[in-house]
Amino acid sequence: MTFYDHAVIAFYFAFMLGMGWLVARFVRNTSDYFRGGGQMLWWLVGSSAFMTQFSAWTFTGAASMAYTEGWPILLLYFANAVGFVFNWLYFAARSRQMRVITVIEAVRIRFSPANEQVFTWLQVPLSTLYAGIWLNGLCVFLTAAFGFDLEFTIIVTGAVVVLMTIFAGSWAAVAGDFIQVLILMPVSVVAAFLSVQAVGGPSAFVERLPAGHLDLGRLLDSKLLLLWGVAVLIKQFISANNILDSSRYLCVKDGTHARKAALLGAALFIVGPIIWFIPPMAARILHPDLSAVFPGLGNPAEGAFLAMCLHTMPAGMLGLLLSGIFAATMSSMDSGLNRNVGIFVKSFYQPVLRPQATDRELVVTGRITTTVMGVLVVLAALNFSRMKDLGLFELMQQFGTLVAVPLTIPLVLCIIVQRTPPWAGWSTMVASFVGSLVATYVFDLAWLQETFSTGPLSPAERNYWTVSAGLFLNVTAGCLWFFGTCAFWNSSSPEYRERVGRFFHDLRTPIDFQKEIGEASDHQQGRVLGLLSLCYGGFITLLALIPNPPAGRLGFVFCGAVLILIGWALRRTRPSG
Repeated sequence: MTFYDHAVIAFYFAFMLGMGWLVARFVRNTSDYFRGGGQMLWWLVGSSAFMTQFSAWTFTGAASMAYTEGWPILLLYFANAVGFVFNWLYFAARSRQMRVITVIEAVRIRFSPANEQVFTWLQVPLSTLYAGIWLNGLCVFLTAAFGFDLEFTIIVTGAVVVLMTIFAGSWAAVAGDFIQVLILMPVSVVAAFLSVQAVGGPSAFVERLPAGHLDLGRLLDSKLLLLWGVAVLIKQFISANNILDSSRYLCVKDGTHARKAALLGAALFIVGPIIWFIPPMAARILHPDLSAVFPGLGNPAEGAFLAMCLHTMPAGMLGLLLSGIFAATMSSMDSGLNRNVGIFVKSFYQPVLRPQATDRELVVTGRITTTVMGVLVVLAALNFSRMKDLGLFELMQQFGTLVAVPLTIPLVLCIIVQRTPPWAGWSTMVASFVGSLVATYVFDLAWLQETFSTGPLSPAERNYWTVSAGLFLNVTAGCLWFFGTCAFWNSSSPEYRERVGRFFHDLRTPIDFQKEIGEASDHQQGRVLGLLSLCYGGFITLLALIPNPPAGRLGFVFCGAVLILIGWALRRTRPSG
């Protein structure tokens, strides 16, 4: 890390704080604070949906799989694209048309107040653990970059993230996501280009990779890999299309904008992963022994992406990349903090403790709660950092499959199937958890090896089975139970059936923006985001003055030009209506 890299990171923090002040004009009440008042445009929400679906784990834990195994990690990210396609086809517009401020309010309407509390008090701690995994992943990356103690880095970085999140609100968070997409994608293109050049060009890159790293036939040759590929496709479909993660579409203007946002997310998840995993695969060629490069990392392969960036990037650009990766995790933590705060405030504090609370009180309560939850996230990350025997990739995959998926299965099905009783929500979740327990304690690795005489399994193969068995069992158990409850629809109260009928009527009814929201802010959004893009693009372009080889200078010009051109286009938007 050079002085220029440190200066770029410092500018990033200053810019984020200034951006928060600039977009504060859009925040007038709790609806604005928690979901942007339902006024955001598709390109804002689509960028944010993309950024919040991944974190620094992509550049550490997932990069370690690209380094050791090659192309199979792309299946996980292409599955995200498939999930967003289903958003576009069905779920995105209906998510916006739920007409709620927080997603757990939709759970109350679809099921019952009891389900609202059950999912509130399960979602909040589980999301806190997820945010801890994301923060830990970020700090593994920063530890390798700066050489700091991992736990110290977690505490300091967590404090910065929490401080920024407290005052950000949904407008600042989503605006930041948009700017960071414009930074991260061009910088990733530069990183991939320089990595390929460092190993001798495209032909040398393909020829020098270990056998199998680019062999698509492995999907058919390895039954465990094929099983895992199908499992992650199902898992990411559930992740992208459940009520909890539909919060991204609560911010958007209407169903049409929601569908466009989903398509943008799908496109970015097709292009992005191909670019991101070139550097860690190139690292396998130039750095076959990463333990010599990063002796302080528990799993040296998690530093593969950084190893290539340190090897190839010009002075200043590593700081730009780290800023983008920091923002990716901040976006993911926003899902673990701001969304949880909205759930707590709107589904517990206001209805149970303070029914007469004003909007101002609710916003203040949200900021206090953000601080408390932020501390819990830091504590979770510290505990994950001590799990030396479990890599970030396995930790993320197994936690998501065995713990998080059962929570969300009923929250996907409930948007599709209407005729279920109110207890279908929490009971389906329990049935899915039972499936996870059976997978963990019955159909474990020992059962697999004994039943099929597989012999010794590689670490990747062990993870393939753990994820696949857990996913198939908890999804099967959850789906069978949920559809089985349909037999009890007629025994539900008339009031409940009428409420669910109205809920599904709302899902099918397009938003009348003028009638339901009122005055649009399209023009203001374009001008403010255009100004931010121009400012950051101008700063990046000035970095071409840093003493670097010509290729490095051109890299800064390319990245800056992308932001400047998009900023110029946004500034030219015309007032709506």
